[in-house]
Amino acid sequence: MKLANNLLLLACLVIPTAAVAAAEADAAKQESQPVLVSAERIWDAAPHNAFTDLIRFKDRWFCAFREGQGHVSPDGALRVLTSSDGKKWESAALVTSANSDLRDAKLSVTAEGQLMLAGAEAIQTPSGRHHQSLVWFSDDGKTWTPKHNVGDLDNWLWRITWHQGQAYGFGYGCVATERTLRFFQSSDGKKFDAVIDKVDVEGTYPNETALIFLPDDTGYCLLRQDGKPNAGYVGTSQPPYTHWNWKSLGVRIGGPEMIQLPDGRFLAAVRLYDAPVRTSLCWVDPAKGTLTETLALPSGGDTSYAGMVWHDDLLWVSYYSSHESKTSIYLAKVRLEG
Repeated sequence: MKLANNLLLLACLVIPTAAVAAAEADAAKQESQPVLVSAERIWDAAPHNAFTDLIRFKDRWFCAFREGQGHVSPDGALRVLTSSDGKKWESAALVTSANSDLRDAKLSVTAEGQLMLAGAEAIQTPSGRHHQSLVWFSDDGKTWTPKHNVGDLDNWLWRITWHQGQAYGFGYGCVATERTLRFFQSSDGKKFDAVIDKVDVEGTYPNETALIFLPDDTGYCLLRQDGKPNAGYVGTSQPPYTHWNWKSLGVRIGGPEMIQLPDGRFLAAVRLYDAPVRTSLCWVDPAKGTLTETLALPSGGDTSYAGMVWHDDLLWVSYYSSHESKTSIYLAKVRLEG
């Protein structure tokens, strides 16, 4: 009887101790904060270099962005850089168009293991400026297929995210008379079908998005919302993703990108508009509907549109900025400390 009582007492001591240790470990994760390790300019060849994305593909880095004479100009082309170590970068490809402005490069890897480049072309016509979403495919990041038109004219499929062999993306109306936000799905990345013809989210101009999926298939979206109300939103959905629940963040954002860190937290890179304008890393809490700035990257002026990759216990962030006078492409490395 005495032995049984001793064992019971020991169990009572061990269980709370284990629970406390787990709670302390969780608290330590929550307390760790991003610390800037470095931020280097990696490209400035064109008069205007902007709108980036970043990815790891076949053990190499690839960074894609737009080159042109200005933020909006008729000569936009999509440059693809590559690097083996993230330090020395070289051009892998330049995707051009003879009669349109190519904009907002986005990178992903298809279910078949190809590198996919997405963007849009702005076409000037007698009836006005129109936009067509485009995709290209490559096995090495150097040689790309001809362009494939995807989505509908003047509904910009801004970012494509792959999950469980399917490609998903929000497309936004980009003419003043049609500001509908739609949600698309594709099995091959070439033919996209509308899952939602009109996404039910508050506001007059929902547009740019960052989309991630968890292993349990929950989808999360960080949404830029211009017009009224002028604030970002975070959305949550479950398969088949025909309905999204939205919460206002109460903060104006631009060029959203978002990832889930190994500790489970959501971290976004966005343009913040309160002075001084900057590109910042922000915690996102989808359950509470909050966005909290944690680290401003060296940036200013014409800046934003980041790509984010977690690799070798570091967060790698591509972005563009004009804080050093010329609008250039930067790569930041960020460590979690605390």
